[in-house]
Amino acid sequence: MNNIIQTENLGKKYFLDGTYIEAIKEINLTVKEGEMVALMGPSGSGKSTLLHILGGIDIPTEGKVFIKNQDIFSLSEKKLARFRNVHIGFVFQFHYLLPEFTALENVMMPAQIYNKSGARKKAEDILIRLGLKNRLNHKPSQMSGGEQQRVAIARAVVNNPSVLLADEPTGNLDSYNTHLVIELLRELNKKNNVTMVIATHDREVAEYCDRIVFLRDGRLQT
Repeated sequence: MNNIIQTENLGKKYFLDGTYIEAIKEINLTVKEGEMVALMGPSGSGKSTLLHILGGIDIPTEGKVFIKNQDIFSLSEKKLARFRNVHIGFVFQFHYLLPEFTALENVMMPAQIYNKSGARKKAEDILIRLGLKNRLNHKPSQMSGGEQQRVAIARAVVNNPSVLLADEPTGNLDSYNTHLVIELLRELNKKNNVTMVIATHDREVAEYCDRIVFLRDGRLQT
């Protein structure tokens, strides 16, 4: 299998209260195409920072990130935004659904940004596949936490991304919905060959993955 994610000496420093804080340092991580990787570590270990940099949401202080052999931070801001929209999906713990829009409208949005044809049909198909046929026209406030998370997953995969990054996707869910969401992620991984990196504290979630990577104090543990 080919490498789809590769980092080289990745580091991120924040300036806080007059001092530099190293969130991550010397991260050399390789993820193969179709692999499902769990990223584990205590709170404050750098998991979210690493995911945000892999997704091009945050900018590293040093080092490089290659996605599909593209050095993503060599791209202009506009080109990076397009690359991210086409190739990378992101699932957050708190969903970040737009409250004034329906489930269908939330999922359609990434495809509509670049005027992709068939956005509505594609969004409908994904939501129905995720068991949300009766929630297409419901707003987030009318849905349970598990339903909102499934809408967030649908939004993340509507453009058929090569890479899906998930930051504590089950952190606010009960055991039933946790199991449902991780089964959905595994199905998408296997059926669509979507490469996944999932930051989680949940050992049950991690055990669904092909490999577990540990972070401690901003460094990969070997």
